[in-house]
Amino acid sequence: MTSSTDMRIEIVMGGAPGTTDAVLAEAGHEVPSGSYAVTFAPGKPGHVVGCTCCTPRGPVADALSAMFRARATGKAPYFKRVVVLASPEGETVVRDAVANDVMSAARYRL
Repeated sequence: MTSSTDMRIEIVMGGAPGTTDAVLAEAGHEVPSGSYAVTFAPGKPGHVVGCTCCTPRGPVADALSAMFRARATGKAPYFKRVVVLASPEGETVVRDAVANDVMSAARYRL
């Protein structure tokens, strides 16, 4: 159950994005025109291993961070929800990122 004070951004799997939604799309999935969208490719590494700025977080965590940063700086429209367009395997990767990446879990909820 989600508390009314939970200010994290909701992530939903599938469906049509509304006017206040952003889209997180797995590579190869069509993004509705006019939607703010970021794509990810499962299995494609983010930063290289041993990078001094951070630990490897994965493509979904990197994409969610980019979305949050763009929203915070005004480079993306203000969105209240993220609609995921992905295969079942891609949806699993998104769920894993939100469950296991500290920054993603702090900013987003399923």
